[in-house]
Amino acid sequence: MGIIVHEAQKSFHLYNGEISYILAVLPDGSMGQLYCGKRIHDREDYSYFLEGCIRSHSAVIEDDGTGYSLEHLRQEYPVYGSSDYRLGAVEILQGSGSRLVNFVYEGYTTEAGKRMLPGLPSAVAKEADAETLRLILRDPAALLKLELLYTIFEKENVIVRSARITNEGNEAVDVTRAMSLCLDLPDAEYDWIQFSGSWGRERFPRLHRLEQGICSVGSLRGNSSHQHNPFVILKRPHTDEMQGEALGISLIYSGNFLIQAEVDTYGVTRMTAGIHPEWFTWHLGKSASFQTPEALLTFSNKGLNGLSQTLHRFYRDYLIRSSWALRPRPVLINNWEATFFDFNEEKLLRIAKKAVECGVEMFVLDDGWFGGRRSDCAGLGDWTPARELLPDGIKGLSEKIEALGMRFGLWIEPEMVNPDSDLFRSHPDWILHIPGRRASLTRHQCVLDFSRPEVVEHIYRALSGVIRESRISYIKWDMNRSITECFSAALAPERQGEVFHRYILGVYSLYERLTQAFPDILFESCAGGGGRFDAGMLCYAPQAWCSDNTDAVERMKIQYGTSYGYPVSSIGSHVSAVPNDQVGRITPLATRAAVAYFGTFGYELDLNLLTEEELEEVRSCTAFMKEYRELIQFGDFYRLVSPFEGDEMAWMTVSEDGSRALVGHYRILNHANEPFTRLRLAGLKEDSCYEVSILSGDGKNEVSYGKHFGDELMHAGLVTSTVYSGKTGPYARPSGDFTSELYLLRSIDAYE
Repeated sequence: MGIIVHEAQKSFHLYNGEISYILAVLPDGSMGQLYCGKRIHDREDYSYFLEGCIRSHSAVIEDDGTGYSLEHLRQEYPVYGSSDYRLGAVEILQGSGSRLVNFVYEGYTTEAGKRMLPGLPSAVAKEADAETLRLILRDPAALLKLELLYTIFEKENVIVRSARITNEGNEAVDVTRAMSLCLDLPDAEYDWIQFSGSWGRERFPRLHRLEQGICSVGSLRGNSSHQHNPFVILKRPHTDEMQGEALGISLIYSGNFLIQAEVDTYGVTRMTAGIHPEWFTWHLGKSASFQTPEALLTFSNKGLNGLSQTLHRFYRDYLIRSSWALRPRPVLINNWEATFFDFNEEKLLRIAKKAVECGVEMFVLDDGWFGGRRSDCAGLGDWTPARELLPDGIKGLSEKIEALGMRFGLWIEPEMVNPDSDLFRSHPDWILHIPGRRASLTRHQCVLDFSRPEVVEHIYRALSGVIRESRISYIKWDMNRSITECFSAALAPERQGEVFHRYILGVYSLYERLTQAFPDILFESCAGGGGRFDAGMLCYAPQAWCSDNTDAVERMKIQYGTSYGYPVSSIGSHVSAVPNDQVGRITPLATRAAVAYFGTFGYELDLNLLTEEELEEVRSCTAFMKEYRELIQFGDFYRLVSPFEGDEMAWMTVSEDGSRALVGHYRILNHANEPFTRLRLAGLKEDSCYEVSILSGDGKNEVSYGKHFGDELMHAGLVTSTVYSGKTGPYARPSGDFTSELYLLRSIDAYE
């Protein structure tokens, strides 16, 4: 792993054992992109990668007959308007009214390791694990400095990029576009995969072929959104889950974003990712700097599963700052779908006592515990425990929960306020709104102006006071609406374009303060479910509530799609009551559990309403998750059969040493007189022999499938219709809709 600099050629080769990324200074002094992909040998001169030619009607920089035009060159951080007609990576409005800049290479520095970016979520690595390149460019006419940062990692096929712009002149300028990443690829033979949806159906993979023109996803909601995730994949047309090349781009950011592919008429693909330029300006005074968020670029030649596994490991090892990054998650029960707003301490303790009997490790009190919060119409923002519901406050309840043998968790929504609240009545100017215009509401609430430090400080003091006096081990941080009427009463007119970004910086600052003050607490992010499930949030909260939709069948798709970009340990997943609150579907408890296992796992129901038979099943599910959660949450995860392609789904996780694996296999709808079926597994050691057991979804009933070598299971496959075993006789998979099976594999030395 390292960075090789060829001084004479002014080229830079970032590499590790698997990938190479090569860039060089172009003849006009700007930075050019030469290669990104599978590791190649280093050499002194890569100039033959620089493709260009004389084309009719092209604008040229110098009329010297060379035809040198930026339109036909692959660049690292391009600018629109000087012989390049494609959308650029940077645009800066200067005092003259011009938006054109011309950054020329000046020098570079390298350093071992990777530092965090102040005020922003960012990857961090020790000196032995990464190396960072900083390219320094200047525009002498505009008196601007540009720093391009690149970090290559030893163990993962990842390059992290960002940019920093500094005003070295005396006059202020406005940054109107500043992408975190630009990558010009030499061809357009890619399928684009985005992860889109809406509330209750987040992160469904959508695939289409790149064509000439522009393809993009983004958000202008103030949050990364339920609609489009800040993560995309470019894959070769033949690439599938198990083989082929793919590139992944993930933005480590939680606000407005844009990820875009522009394919020109010569087949060059320009990828850009960063803060959405719409409604964005950053007023840059003398000596001031603007730092973009980080963007992550990853490459795989081992299919989509290989790309996902790289991201999973990278987030756990280099991004998540929490002490919980590599710790198995506690099995919890959340009271929301059990009680909604209709609870008191007695009812909560009844649920908690039953949960203790079932082996649950944590009780989480959701919305409604504070102020006048008896519905979603009032009280939000008043973070004072409601004594009429909780006579001894959160402090007393948390102590009683711990006395039962469980830890205690609490729901908060710190970024919002109801107009019917003491906070709003005291500080009506603390919301984002445009004076003289209507203020839109979502869920009867407004957005607090987190671009203002005094607002963040007030919320920090209120929440930290409750946390400090109580026995709290977990916090669920919710955010139930997007931003409208984006305007801050505290900022000057020329800085109103900064509000969206300053807002999310305020959110990060509150996360930073709370996680630093309470480092042992497990934080879970939430935004009406999955409306802010992004890498930026993972930096502070190592898991996210995946979706408000808890139906097992719907969750198959949601969790499957989420796994492309995010680790299983980050996916908040619960077993809820039936009929399901979101879709009304009735599914077996064992299937609900078998889906929820592949995440953080918990319950979202009133255990007192279950039969004794169902409670015994809950006990078995809880015990099973405790036994196998480390394998599930931190093993290598493989997608095997997509729920988007039929009535079947399968996924699996394999321990790092390949000695154990767990397979989840699900039938959505049953069909008559079906053909024989097999399921090919992945990630096993070909020469290892595995003892295979078929388990019911609750993990209690076990049937031997016999002993099989890894190569059999991966290349011939598991027979998943009727299985004949010499010892147990025929095994037929469960019949009916919404059924599930688990296959547990344990490595043994040889056949007995």
